[in-house]
Formats: sequence, C-alpha cells, structure tokens
Amino acid sequence: MSDAISPLATPFPALPAIAGVTPRIARAGYKDWGRCDLTYVELDEGTAVAGVFTRNVCCSSEVELGREQAVLGRARALVVNAGNSNAFTGYRGREAVEQVMGQVAGHLGCEPSEVFVSSTGVIGVPLPKDKARAGVEAALTAEPCSWEDAAKTIGTTDTFAKGATASAIVGGQRVEFAAIIKGSGMIAPDMATMLGYVFTDAAVEPAFLRECLSAANLRTFSCITVDSDTSTSDTVLAFATGKAGNAPLASFDDPGADAFAAALEDVCRQLSHLVVKDGEGAQKFIQITVSGAVSDESARRVGLAIANSPLVKTAIAGEDANWGRVVMAVGKAGEPADRDKLSIGFGGTWAAKDGQPLADYDEAPVAAHLKGREVTIEVDLGLGEGRATVWTCDLTHGYISINADYRS
Repeated sequence: MSDAISPLATPFPALPAIAGVTPRIARAGYKDWGRCDLTYVELDEGTAVAGVFTRNVCCSSEVELGREQAVLGRARALVVNAGNSNAFTGYRGREAVEQVMGQVAGHLGCEPSEVFVSSTGVIGVPLPKDKARAGVEAALTAEPCSWEDAAKTIGTTDTFAKGATASAIVGGQRVEFAAIIKGSGMIAPDMATMLGYVFTDAAVEPAFLRECLSAANLRTFSCITVDSDTSTSDTVLAFATGKAGNAPLASFDDPGADAFAAALEDVCRQLSHLVVKDGEGAQKFIQITVSGAVSDESARRVGLAIANSPLVKTAIAGEDANWGRVVMAVGKAGEPADRDKLSIGFGGTWAAKDGQPLADYDEAPVAAHLKGREVTIEVDLGLGEGRATVWTCDLTHGYISINADYRS
C-alpha cells in the first residue's frame, strides 16, 4: 500500500461477517516492505465458486490454474499474495502455485483444485517456494482478521483499502455480501482488471453463480480503465457458502434470483469504481455515458476509446473543456458514427449538437464542472438505441512517477 492517499479515496465500509468464511493474514516477505503480504481465506465445505480471468496471453500460472479450477465449481480456500505476480515465470512459477495449493489442501483435507491462488506484484520473478511455504504456514494458524486487514494485505500501489457490501432477500431469507479488491494501475477492461473477491452466504449453484458473475462483469469491471493496460494476473472470484438457508438458486426462474443477481452486480460496480478512484496518480473520477449507438456493445467500445485517450484524460487533468478531443476519440473507435449526428456535453451542458458547436454555448459552467473531483462526459451518436457507461480517471504526472519507480 502506498503512503500517499488518493484524493478520491473513500473510507473502508463496515462489512458483515459471512457465515462459512474466515479471513487471515500473514507475512511471507515477498517484498522488503515490512508488512503482511499474504491473505488466506478459509471456506466451509460446499462453497460454490465462479470466476472471470484476464485474457492477457502472458498470464500467470495462477490464472491458468484458476480457470481450470473454477469450471469445477467448488472451493475451500483462497490464498492471495502481494509483492510478486509470479507471471512470466514458466514451470518454476507453476510449481510454486501447486506447492501452495497442496500445502493448504493437506491442512484442510480437501482437493488441491479447491484451493485458489492469486498473486500480484512485479512480473518475471518466480514466487520463492521457501517464502511461500513459510507464509502459508503462518497464515493457516493466524488469528482471524478483519476484512479491512485482508484488503490492505493484498494491495501493491493501492493508496487505500477497498471493500463493498450489499444484501438481498432470496427465497424469504436475507443474504449478505462482503467483497474486497485491489487495483490501481495496469487497469483496462479485458475482463476483470484487478484482483477482486466477493463472498456471500447465499446458496447458489456454481453454473448460475458463473452466469451472474459474467453478466455483472460485463457491465462493471469490463467498463473501467485507468491506463489501457490489461494485467497478467487479473482475477475476480465469487464464493457462495450456502449458509443463509435459502433454497439453492439454479436459474432466474427461482424466487429471489433477480435480487441476488442485482446485489452481486451492485457489489461489483462499487468495487470497480473504487479501483478507478485509486487510479495511479488520479485526481478526478470520470464517467462517460454514450447513447444513440447501434448497439450497447458498440456504445461501450466508443466509451472506452474516449476513456483510454491520453489526450482526453490529460485535458480533464488540466480542466480544459476541449471537446474536440472527444470528437477525435469517437472517430478512432472503429465503431459506426456520423460526424453530422454527433453531440457532446460535459456535466449536463451540451457543447455540440448534431455535428455542430452550439451557437450559444457557454463554457463557464463546463469549466466549473471540470474543477470538481467527479467529471461526466456525455456523447450521443444519434444512430440507434445502444447505450453504455464506462468509468476512468485523469492522467497526471503522478502516474509517471509511480510507474517509473515501481520496482524500487
């Protein structure tokens, strides 16, 4: 965790204890930073799991194994380390992950495939097996910790701990959600863009949990970007212990299934926004709404082209109402667009309509809006009914400073 806190930081929320879930932390010493860097979460038998993972082809062994494990749908433990991503480390990296899985499985008396491992940090350095073994051993016998401690432990360049909660009524039973996430840089939507973990006491069949998480991911984690770079380790996992006592959800036909899916998406949206608000060097949180596209997916791609534009992001950082840069980004998106139907606004004030600057455009309210911490950009393509909202942050000198010094 960084010492300097993002001006967009929010206090860590009060997260509920989730029946069947016990978090613990320990210090493995993967990096010389004098703090805990390993989070271990024990899950009761019968816990369902679903996951979404990076599409980066240089992904870590943790991601490769996690994909295979998630298909099986059951979990007993989660191990997350910070300080070493164990990516681009070949067979040595895979052996280290399998060692962790086997060590925890032996402790719990479960299958290694039920132990999920994530790593985050520097790429290209194999996870030291001796430190991994000692760190896991310490975690297995540690006292249970708070959700905030678990979230702090997995951070790298994060400046604040991130958590979210929600609840829903499912089949007459109240179900709870508690979630933590880490992410600050190397954030772009090619599924999850960070390490995020959602825990619920709801009873959910693995296939339906996977369906709900995939849908939520498309509208949340896959709609954020900090720097257009997709990580080698991106993972979001959802665990459902089944302790709430509801009849297991298997489809949207089941009572409370819609409420469960909405609560899960709410938690994912909260987490995704927190990652953007902690974007490396970020000073402003930017929401971009695109309407009038030929489809929702086309609108999302246009929104991301705007969100990933260094020219747009630096203009916002400089509080410059340069809507011409938004025009440029729409045009480069590779999606259907008509210059003469395009409308652009900031903070609810339209600067251009139907391909023309407004004759009575007053830049003063836009300039005032851009001085705030939260900025909105509105784009209407005038072609159809497609809509999407994406979120990003501005691009400042702080981003360069953080990443120039990342390995030190």
